[in-house]
This record gives sequence, structure tokens and C-alpha cells, in this order.
Amino acid sequence: MSGAWTELEKVLKEAVPEVAPGLVCRVEQAGACIYENAFGWLDPEDCTRPVEKDSLFDLASVTKLFTTAAFLRLVDGGYVGLDQPLTHVLPEFGGVRLIGDAEDPLAKTPLPAPPQRAGEAVAARRVTFRHLLTHTSGLPAWRSVYAQCGPPPRLPLPNDELDERQRHALAALTTYPFVAQPGESYLYSDIGLMLLGFAVARLSEQGRLDRALRALVTEPLGMGAHFGPTAEERAYIAPTERCAWRNRRLTGEVHDENAAGLGGVAGHAGLFASAADVCQLGRLFLNGGEGLLSPALVAESVREQYASPDGIRRGLGWQLRSDPNPTCSTAFSPASFGHTGFTGTSLWCDPARELCVALLTNRVYHGRDAAGIVALRPRVHSAVVASL
Repeated sequence: MSGAWTELEKVLKEAVPEVAPGLVCRVEQAGACIYENAFGWLDPEDCTRPVEKDSLFDLASVTKLFTTAAFLRLVDGGYVGLDQPLTHVLPEFGGVRLIGDAEDPLAKTPLPAPPQRAGEAVAARRVTFRHLLTHTSGLPAWRSVYAQCGPPPRLPLPNDELDERQRHALAALTTYPFVAQPGESYLYSDIGLMLLGFAVARLSEQGRLDRALRALVTEPLGMGAHFGPTAEERAYIAPTERCAWRNRRLTGEVHDENAAGLGGVAGHAGLFASAADVCQLGRLFLNGGEGLLSPALVAESVREQYASPDGIRRGLGWQLRSDPNPTCSTAFSPASFGHTGFTGTSLWCDPARELCVALLTNRVYHGRDAAGIVALRPRVHSAVVASL
């Protein structure tokens, strides 16, 4: 390994096993891979199977970027508009609902509505696709959708059970109370991206999101990213947390309970992929759509669509560098865009340097304390820039 990458290598090696038992980091510039390495073990207890550069990781919320790309392809195709109401595609979402209780995503405890807002009416038809993509829909951050979908899923999951779980999930998603008026404020919402996934499936006429993403994104790009890994693939997948609901260590099963409840196929989480796959999605947006998306729509997606008073900036589906403590690094240019995943994954792109960095880890193997990965990401990105 070139001496130019000494600091990055040091940061990555120090992260194993304290932050995560395994990780892969891939750096591309101007479309060429200039660094890639893997550290740690796929079997942390026995340490007989090292992580490889092409090992698969549970992407968690980085899945949202693939759902976004599929939706934008449908926009380019004239099937839907960014400012079209969600109810034009999912009419069952319509009606008047109230501002009411939500749930804490981690503790899964009730979050009561502010007393002055409780019972305030919201017309669901006001929610547009732009609201979903910028997390300004007024929908809650999280609800226990999986509890409406049946018992913990079996392995392997039969197709008919997956379809049934999807039906139950959509029925639940179209009934939850709002927490704010559409367009009023920012709240990062898994619920919104789950609904976007259902809209993509219906608009594409594929019937289900896994088939839609395959037709719209992964097959045209020649990617290996996919939902629902096979039993044979699990030997090459980084394990995550021991799940109390499923009563087993998760290997090749999506970590997110809601995605699992839907049968492993959801707009907000569920994809498994390599670092090369993740960088390829970044290149799609760095390079103006590469013939798959129109340059104008790509530019719109990475342009600031919303900025909160506390500095959070969002594009369409993308996080933008948000100061003072971005999840990339202040060494990246202000035009940088990316996304993180709860399992310890991330993709960040810096157009000023034609730079794309995928960092895939399974930090939730140790539990849900995020301090380690929160500190690691900016260190990695700063070391990448220093190495250039």
C-alpha cells in the first residue's frame, strides 16, 4: 500500500474491533479506484474468515439513495412529478388525519404530540414527493410498522408471505398520525421513505420494490446490490446485532426491524451491497447521471432543497454537508453530498475533487451506541483528503 495512505490505514486499523469487527473502505477519484482495503473478520468469535474487499454489508439507510435513484428515473420518464401529491400514486394515503403521538426510534416508547398541536387536522393530499425526499412531509420519524406485519419472519421467506407482509405494512403506513404540517419543518423520517418505496413499486408496474430497483437501477448499472441474500451468500456477509425480536444473530438478514417486518424489502433499508456497488451509485450522481438520469435532475437532487435553523441541509434524498459537524468532514467541500446508515455504512461524494468514498462497517455488532462510528466517519474522510 502506498505511503500516501498511511494515515488512512492507521485510522481504519484502529477502528477494528473497537468500533466494528469488520469494515471496507473504497475511495474513487474521477471514476477510478485509488484506494480499497478490508479489515477485520466476518466471524469475530473465531477469526477464520477475514473481511474481503467484495464482502457484502447491510446498507441500512444508504438504501434510501437507491430508492431515490429509482424514483428519479421515473420522474425522468414522465411517470411522476416531484411536486405531485403522494395520493396521486397511493390514493389510500389520502384523507384527513390528525397531529398525534409518534414513537422514539431507539427506545420504541411513545412520543406524545405537543399539547398545543394535538388533534390539529392535516390533509394528507398536501404531502408531495419532494416533501418525502427532503424529510419535510410532517410524517413521524418512526413507527413500529413491523408489529403490524406478523411474527418474526422465517428463513427463507416464501414469496407469498413477503407479499402479505407488504400489504399489511402499506395499510399501517397510510393511517399513522402526522407530527407536523407538510412543508412546515424537517424531521428525518423512515416512514416517508417507506411510502416512497411503495410508490416506486406501483409506478414502475413491477408490483414490488425489489423488482423495481432491479429494473430501474441495479441491472442497468450492472450492480450486485440486492435485497434478501441467499443462504449461500450469508457466508460472505458481515454479521450485525443479535436481535431480541428474532432471537438470533443477524447475518444476511436486514438489521432494521421495520424492513425485516416487511419481508426484507423496503424503501428505507434492506439492501446488501459491496463498497464497489455503493461507489458506483455515487459516480452516477457525480457524473451527471451517466445516461441513466438527466443531468438537470441530478443537479436538482444534490442542490440544497431545505436548510434547518440548526444547520441541517438536504437535497432530494441526499444529505448535504451540514456544518458545524458534518458526518463526512469539513475537509470535504461545501458542495459535498452523501448519506449514512445505522449499521455503520456511509457514502460521501465531493464534486470539487471528483471524489467518492464508501465506508462500510457492521458497527451494530456491538450494540446501538453510535459514539464510535460518529467519531470514525469524519476521521476517515479527513484522512482521505490528506492522502490526496
